[in-house]
Amino acid sequence: MRGGSVSEHRLDLPNVDASLFETPDCARLLAPAQRSTHAPRILMLYGSLRERSYSRLLTREAARMLEALGAEVRTFDPAGLPLPDSVPETDPKVQELRSLAQWAEGMVWTSPERHGAMTGIMKAQIDWIPLSMGAVRPTQGKTLAVMEVSGGSQSFNAVNQMRILGRWMRMVTIPNQSSLPKAFLEFDDAGRMKPSSYYDRVVDVMEELVKFTLLTRDASAYLVDRYSERKESAEQLSRRVNQRAI
Repeated sequence: MRGGSVSEHRLDLPNVDASLFETPDCARLLAPAQRSTHAPRILMLYGSLRERSYSRLLTREAARMLEALGAEVRTFDPAGLPLPDSVPETDPKVQELRSLAQWAEGMVWTSPERHGAMTGIMKAQIDWIPLSMGAVRPTQGKTLAVMEVSGGSQSFNAVNQMRILGRWMRMVTIPNQSSLPKAFLEFDDAGRMKPSSYYDRVVDVMEELVKFTLLTRDASAYLVDRYSERKESAEQLSRRVNQRAI
């Protein structure tokens, strides 16, 4: 089935602008005009500044997996990132984070769970990534994997919160996720993650992230193209044309 305007067909939706209402186009989803050949670009964010940070250790382990899976990986160090709105957005650390967010085609967010929630360090990084930069939404349509580490029993509070944020940032959050309980038991003295079912789950998550990134990155703009935004753009154009005619 090819997509397109349905203005030539009967549309029993009186409140819909038929000229802007489009049926999904399989060709644009599955066979875009040009396929990317570069390695998937993945940005890693973690939510702790401790000297032995288990969220950082887990992030490093996941980065190794991603590189083995063929991805190009960059990790943002949150040390020195100011609190949101405490400095101008021209701050070098803020600009570094925003530049990486634009560069990335997918992200991994890994946070400790503290007081039943993600850490403020994790949230601050997400808050500094704007929903839009000029006409560009730096996260829209990009893939996201979420992971958390806990000091006690297994919990999913932090990953659930990050899923909400991923949706708010208009990201494609993959179904799989990792929650690592008693993280202090899962790493050796060299900071490498020990073999376990938890380790295997992290491999699963990174493999799934790369697959979803390869699947969606060339169609991400089309995936998040919305009727309401096409309508708004049409109305804005109409207003500009009418103003010029006055």
